Amino acid sequence: MRSSNPVFSRRGFSRDNGYAGFNTAPQAGGAAVGTQGANPYAQNPQAQNPYAQNPYAQQDAAQYGAPHAPVSAGRMTMDDVIMRTATTLGVLIVTAALAWALLPVDMGNINRSYGIAIGAALIGFVLAMVQSFKRKASPALILTYAAFEGVFLGVLSSIVDTHIASGAAMQAVLGTMAVFAAVLFAYKMRWIRVNRRFAGFVMAAALGFVLLMMVNMLFAVFGGGDGLGFRSGGMGIMFGVIGVLLGACFLALDFKQVEDGIAYGAPREESWMAAFGLTLTLVWIYTEFLRLIAILNSSD
Repeated sequence: MRSSNPVFSRRGFSRDNGYAGFNTAPQAGGAAVGTQGANPYAQNPQAQNPYAQNPYAQQDAAQYGAPHAPVSAGRMTMDDVIMRTATTLGVLIVTAALAWALLPVDMGNINRSYGIAIGAALIGFVLAMVQSFKRKASPALILTYAAFEGVFLGVLSSIVDTHIASGAAMQAVLGTMAVFAAVLFAYKMRWIRVNRRFAGFVMAAALGFVLLMMVNMLFAVFGGGDGLGFRSGGMGIMFGVIGVLLGACFLALDFKQVEDGIAYGAPREESWMAAFGLTLTLVWIYTEFLRLIAILNSSD
C-alpha cells in the first residue's frame, strides 16, 4: 500500500515496502538494487513491484482496460533523468543570472530587490508544495518553480557576494558540486547504504532541523536580533555544516530513487520528479553553503 502522503510517495516511501521497495527486487532482466538472491520477476511477472500499484497504472486500467505489457520506450532511463535535471537546473541558472544582472543590490535598490526575491521565494515554495502533492509530474510547474527559485537565489547570491563576502557565490557553487560528486562516488562505490533505517533517520533529522530553524526565525521576527542564535556565530557555523550534511544525505536518497525507478521500470514522466527532487536538494545545499560562507566572513 502506497503512502497517503504524496511527498513521501514521490520519494518512494510506502507503508509496506519502506523506501522505494527495498524488500522487493527489480524487473526481470535488471540487476537487483540493494538486494541479494534470485530475481523473483524471472519466475513471476506479477511480483511485488511497487510501480505496479502506482497511480499511472491505475489510471491506464481505468481508461483503457487491462494494462498492456510494459514497453521499454515508455520507461524512465538515466538519460531521461539527466536531460530533465539539466533542463530544470538550466532554467534556474538562467533566471538567477538575469536576477543578478537586472536587480541591483546597491544601498538605494537593495530593499526593492530583496522584496522581489522574497516574493519569488514564496511563489517557488507554493509551486514546490503543489507539485509535491500532485499525482503526476507537471514539467511546466517544475520549470516555473525553477524560474522563481532562480530569481531568489540570484538576488540572495548577489547580496552576499556584494556586501558580505566577495566570491561567495562561486565558492558555494564549487562546494555544492564537490558534495554532489563526493556523494555520487560514495553511492556508486556502495560506501553509503540507503535503506529504510537510513531514510527514516534522514527524514527525522531534517524535520527537526527545519523546526529549529522555524523557531529561530520566529524569535528573530518577534524578538529581534538573531533569534536563538542558530544562524550566527559558532552555532550558525555548526548548523550550517549540519545543513550541508543533511543535503548530502538527501542526495543519496535521490540517487536511490533514480536507481530504483529505472530498475522497477517507472514511467518516463517520473524522470521529471527525479529532476525535481535533485533540484530541490541542490538548492538546499547551495543555500546552506552560501549561508555558511556569509557567517564565516561575518565572524572575521
